[in-house]
Amino acid sequence: MDIICQTILSLFKTNNNSIMRILPIHTGNFMLDGGAMFGVVPKSLWQRTNPADSNNMCNWSMRSFIIEDGDRLILVDTGMGEKQSEKFFGFYYLNGDHSLDKSLKAAGYTRDDITDVFLTHLHFDHCGGAIQWNKDKTGYEPAFKNAKFWSNADHWKWATEPNPREKASFLKENIMPIKESGQLNFIDAPTDGRLLKGSPLGFDILFVDGHTDKQMLPIFEYKGQKVAFTADLIPSVGHLPLPYVMSYDTRPLLTMEEKSDFLQTAADENIMLMFEHDSVNELCTVKNTEKGVRLDQTYSFNEVFGS
Repeated sequence: MDIICQTILSLFKTNNNSIMRILPIHTGNFMLDGGAMFGVVPKSLWQRTNPADSNNMCNWSMRSFIIEDGDRLILVDTGMGEKQSEKFFGFYYLNGDHSLDKSLKAAGYTRDDITDVFLTHLHFDHCGGAIQWNKDKTGYEPAFKNAKFWSNADHWKWATEPNPREKASFLKENIMPIKESGQLNFIDAPTDGRLLKGSPLGFDILFVDGHTDKQMLPIFEYKGQKVAFTADLIPSVGHLPLPYVMSYDTRPLLTMEEKSDFLQTAADENIMLMFEHDSVNELCTVKNTEKGVRLDQTYSFNEVFGS
């Protein structure tokens, strides 16, 4: 067991954080090319879990979630938002009845209730909803006027000085208005390993670098169950096997290493995974098998935690 896995195991054994309320927030679905989402894995394999349409496009969710903890109401990721052009949205075939505002309303909240917006990373499908047009549509403003926005310094630099591979995913209109508003806050990455215990938001954070530099994954305990929000480390149930890595990942071999360590710990410690991009499955457990860590069971959020 390497040092990353040992550190994760130590965290899950000692973390007793208890959160008052968590609810999934569905911001809508979009479509992406199946080949891009599964890299070198043949379509004959990945289409078993993620069937594609005639254009090879698969449907994906943009699932966020709310943490209500004392006087804090924390939104983790925001979806794509609504401010981009019709041409831009045309590339992604938005679909479904969900939206950020509808989901917040159904949960009993408004945007103004949000005290903190935690962004796993700054790709447009994770942070686009953080910024909106102003009333006159002459510029941009934060969509959550009372919230602190949380990133980290390394990823912020990575996003604002983008490499050619990721430049199309880091849109200035999603990122720079956060800083200009004065609402931007940074979480310090750990100096010894990948895990930050007891972040300023109350949950623990796993920092991973395979998909993009210093992506942040929240880890917490809720109603006696350990849960990890997998964001783009493991976008869906279909991405559980180690070689099933997105072409979007900047360091795919590192993604495989990070997945291997993470999944082994999840299997050993009964950590439930919560998916951001799986349009069918909200949660799953994994188990050890002769072939390695594999899917155990899938669940809806309500099946495990109630409404």
